[in-house]
Amino acid sequence: MSSLSTDPDQFRAELRDWLEQNCPAEMRDASTAEDNICWGGRTWVFQSNAQRIWLERMAAKGLTVPTWPTAFGGAGLDRACEKIFQQEMGRINARPPLLSFGIWMLGPALLHFGTEQQKQHYLPPIARGELRWCQGYSEPGAGSDLASVQTRCDDKGDYWLVNGQKVWTSYADKADWIFALVRTDRDAKKHLGISFVLIDMASAGVTTRPIKLISGVSPFCETFFDDVKFPKDQVVGTVNRGWDVAKYLLTHEREMISAGGQGLGGGRALGAVLAEQSGGLTDATLRAAALKSEVDALAIGLTLERYKDQAEGGEGVGDASAMLKYVGTELNKQRHELMMSASGSDALQWDGKSGADPADWLRTKANSIEGGTSEVMLGIISRRVLGLGA
Repeated sequence: MSSLSTDPDQFRAELRDWLEQNCPAEMRDASTAEDNICWGGRTWVFQSNAQRIWLERMAAKGLTVPTWPTAFGGAGLDRACEKIFQQEMGRINARPPLLSFGIWMLGPALLHFGTEQQKQHYLPPIARGELRWCQGYSEPGAGSDLASVQTRCDDKGDYWLVNGQKVWTSYADKADWIFALVRTDRDAKKHLGISFVLIDMASAGVTTRPIKLISGVSPFCETFFDDVKFPKDQVVGTVNRGWDVAKYLLTHEREMISAGGQGLGGGRALGAVLAEQSGGLTDATLRAAALKSEVDALAIGLTLERYKDQAEGGEGVGDASAMLKYVGTELNKQRHELMMSASGSDALQWDGKSGADPADWLRTKANSIEGGTSEVMLGIISRRVLGLGA
């Protein structure tokens, strides 16, 4: 498959043949357990030779970012071929070769707002898994009210100078770069005077501190900027108009979070997992709840595909991302509640070996906060999707 056919039937045949020949057997397990994820980055250590080979082969074909233009490391697939790609990956239960905030969030924003030089400089390394990114949005005084960010970014003529703090910065202690919202005009109105910037985490003055969670794991960090200098060309979009970039990126983040409601990793049905945990799923109430959850997961998956088809022009799913994020969050929390219920008292064990891991269950509670709280999502749905109120 030296090049990808644009004819859907031929594309499917070529892709199927290529995947059969190039996907290592160890990578035919689509589990999203942390130990199986490849995040990439400067310091990434591959967990196996198969993981390294799978990433290299997929990146060489542009299939880590299949819809991105070929000039920026992608395969340039249209929506029809993208669907086929996802179907064929699912057919062999292939593990994603690379997961990345650069792919999910920054990449779409750069494709839409970035300069040609920024696209050429940042996108291909993201596609190859060479750079790992984190998101610098929330601050101690600016969470759901994100437009209240106060991290200062001063124009020093030849460079920008940043001072301030971010919080809940996922994997900041492992990231190579951060995309962040900073205030470049302190006299402007709330949503104005904000810029979207890119900062190397290795810059002098950048420090991180992990935040311990009730689940026992800590993907979140506090991030501090103390007189951090960065070049003038690392602003994405227009100076003081970063809110435009932020809103666009948030739709992609919420779309990504909503995927948590579409089912368990590894292609396993919830009912089968619950039956394994409960010794047969003999409880009628639990069995009915499992079936409803599976139907709801299928529904949100189909709804997401419909919105993607409608947004093929590259604008994302827009305000509907709030609806998808809210429903996906609730389904993911519900699914883990059912897994805890099916395991009974065994679910209370904290050794990570029981059928339903209580750490995973506790982690889902953050789904209703990250990417915008559920209350904020409901407000967006009522005003902008349903057209209710002022």
